[in-house]
Amino acid sequence: MRVSKHRRRGLIAFGGLVGVAVAAGMTFADASSHREAPLITEDPVADNTDVYAFVAPDEPGKVNIVANWIPLEQPNGGPNFHKFGDDVLYTIRIDNDGDAVEDIAYEFRFTTKIVNPGTFLYNTNQVTALDDPDLNVRQSYSVTEVRKNGRGKVLARNLQVAPANIGPRSTPNYDALAAAATYTLPNGFKVFAGPRDDPFFVDLGSIFDLGGLRPLNAAHLIPLPAEGGVDGVAGYNTHTIAIQAPRERFTRDDKNPVIGVWSATYRRGTKVLRADGSAPLSSGNWVQVSRLGMPLVNEVVIPLGQKDRFNASRPKDDAQFAANVTDPELARLIPVLYPGVNVPPAPRNDIASIFLTGIADLNQPAKVQASEMLRLNTMTPPTPFASQDRLGLLAGQNDGFPNGRRLIDDVTDIELRALAGGTPFTPDFNVFPNNALTDGVDANDKPFLQSFPYLASPHQGYEAD
Repeated sequence: MRVSKHRRRGLIAFGGLVGVAVAAGMTFADASSHREAPLITEDPVADNTDVYAFVAPDEPGKVNIVANWIPLEQPNGGPNFHKFGDDVLYTIRIDNDGDAVEDIAYEFRFTTKIVNPGTFLYNTNQVTALDDPDLNVRQSYSVTEVRKNGRGKVLARNLQVAPANIGPRSTPNYDALAAAATYTLPNGFKVFAGPRDDPFFVDLGSIFDLGGLRPLNAAHLIPLPAEGGVDGVAGYNTHTIAIQAPRERFTRDDKNPVIGVWSATYRRGTKVLRADGSAPLSSGNWVQVSRLGMPLVNEVVIPLGQKDRFNASRPKDDAQFAANVTDPELARLIPVLYPGVNVPPAPRNDIASIFLTGIADLNQPAKVQASEMLRLNTMTPPTPFASQDRLGLLAGQNDGFPNGRRLIDDVTDIELRALAGGTPFTPDFNVFPNNALTDGVDANDKPFLQSFPYLASPHQGYEAD
């Protein structure tokens, strides 16, 4: 790949820009909240990795919310394959009036049953059904809807979690098992829980190597031959909770179609040791240990010393973090260390719109309190999943990130360009190289499904590297 002198100068400045961000501990590779804060890295079963919210492309009157947990799951991690935690409260939370307080919450509690504790095996023969006696380790769960008045309504109990995709001998028709774990509930609800392919895509290896972007390797301060991006999340699974419902179940009314979505994970505040020395019991009040709405905020905007506090905080208290958004550290570093590379000056109202309030006349509530959550206008006409529209609003669409987040949205590229001012919201800076930043990974490693739960089937343990 030949690069002109003018283009090379711009890209060299950009390479240094990203290198500075990495050196400062602001790693773009964590855009999906994989291992985003010090404490949660020690508790992966409670670590929320991604949240998605989008209007169903096959059912336009319905809204999908997807939340993923457990980063970078190895598919072949037996005999104790990854699973949801029995002592963890998993929640999806919705604000439908813009006041930064949840109006609806969906709570998921899991229970694990071991059919035969006398064997080490996850399964003792082929598993052809969710209730197959040869499935030795199985999980079930309940779904509870909690409205703002504090009253909870159990929507379902004893739903089965899809098992691990072990291999051709153990799970010869895995897609049928996963389909059986997709439930239709009253009032138009659908739910799914279980392992899926991790839908996030990003070049982890290159970006962690001093901010390298493989397509632009030749223009890096430490040049290498240019090459295509490598998806660092390819081949890994995650654990998914997906819920679908008619938009009116999530919204306040038709005049207020915008919802704010985030996920929060909780653990009991204390542990009680058992007399026999076995695993301790959890007790006490629930304590929030992980939180995720908009990708990137905790990872790049919140400084290292505040990340754990952010994970324990609620959106209504986000004013304490606002200065990190309107005057981001990265923007202050660039002009000092790289003269001639210009980004928008503080206050960064463009970043605040994207991450905190939503965009006026699109996905901003009428009376909004600035807070970090994924905002979706549920009246937005959906488009089928397609690779060519992966840049959402940057591609001139209303359907796509940051108006909600679809599985196809390339949030790494979008957010790299947003931080550099390379978006329509800052037209003076929407120029090369600000609006051309890319890690070279433009799509997921597996095609998505065209119907609920939309995420691709999990990678099989037998075929894993």
